[in-house]
Amino acid sequence: MTKQVRSMTPHGGTLINRELKGTMREAVLEKAYILPKVYLSSMAMSDLEMIATGALSPLTGFMGRETYNSVVETMHLPSGLAWTIPVTLPVAKELADELPLDSEVALVERTGDGENIMGVLQLAEKFPYDKEREAAEVYRTTEDAHPGVARLYRQGDILLAGDIWLLNRPSHVPFPEFQRDPLQTRQYFRDKGWRRVVAFQTRNPIHRAHEYLQKVAMEVVDGLLLHPLVGQTKADDIPADVRMRSYQVVLDVYYPKDRVLLSVFPAAMRYAGPREAIFHAIARQNYGCTHFIVGRDHAGVGNYYGTYDAQLIFDEFAPDELAITPLFFEHAFYCRKCGTVTTSKTCPHGKEDHIFLSGTQVRKLLAEGKQLPVEFTRPEVSQVLIEGMRNHRQS
Repeated sequence: MTKQVRSMTPHGGTLINRELKGTMREAVLEKAYILPKVYLSSMAMSDLEMIATGALSPLTGFMGRETYNSVVETMHLPSGLAWTIPVTLPVAKELADELPLDSEVALVERTGDGENIMGVLQLAEKFPYDKEREAAEVYRTTEDAHPGVARLYRQGDILLAGDIWLLNRPSHVPFPEFQRDPLQTRQYFRDKGWRRVVAFQTRNPIHRAHEYLQKVAMEVVDGLLLHPLVGQTKADDIPADVRMRSYQVVLDVYYPKDRVLLSVFPAAMRYAGPREAIFHAIARQNYGCTHFIVGRDHAGVGNYYGTYDAQLIFDEFAPDELAITPLFFEHAFYCRKCGTVTTSKTCPHGKEDHIFLSGTQVRKLLAEGKQLPVEFTRPEVSQVLIEGMRNHRQS
């Protein structure tokens, strides 16, 4: 007899569901066609979907003034619950002035051939905010060379707030066969009998160091949720479709099929480093995971964050504030003398025996159509990357 498996409690205690279906959806959608419209950015589309499906529990909508200020200043919601990233809906002041409070607003995606009404916002507040303060607190820099700060400075000057209802998913759903909402991943874990599940967040193709970290973690849990982020990223990041193929070819050959679930994470990257590490951990708790791998410079960019800042930030929270358990790892590398992938915690040899490749080196080799060293990545992955990058350059 299969043992009953209890899923990890969602952040805040309840898995939020703000997606309308059936006759209620049809009625609200019909009404939405005559409502004032707010056109959504890629990030807002991702946030709307994740609020509705419970990935951002306990949020039920875009943050109001009190919640926004509390998160920016204290990394907590007004209730005292840990939360590190503002989830907001910015618009131009001219548009905000036209929208009356206590009204409903249609949240709309622009598509190639028209519009897709994704949801409805119950407009409770609209307020200005200090972009430089948010940049300094959340991103730890006010420099617009930082991609997250640059996006923040470009966005509208007024934030709209209120509860949302989701009516339609985005018109283009990437990798539909790998799309699973938190309710679905939780059910999958229960069906498998997994009591302990570790999540691995990635926006890069899988390489030998990733594989090492994942398999070390798999020794102490029942299953791995390989959860690549497929929302908006920087233009020079490896495209999501190429990354997904790299995961698939590795999982097919080098992982036990009954202990890994590949599923996509629809979030957009903020590149907020330490704060985003907490944000990603909380989201994976909502997906039902009990553990979360945090490597060096998680969600970082450039040299804006210290090597271990994304791990050290977890010490700023009391033990009972985050139910999910972080697993901290050093940067892994291949050591010629050890003859294996290892880290500085277990390898006694000098850097001259270690094989590292920077992102610049990887991109240069791929652009030249050259295989990456087998010590860095599996040959199957190398071939996927070469072909994928060639196709993207030609498209």
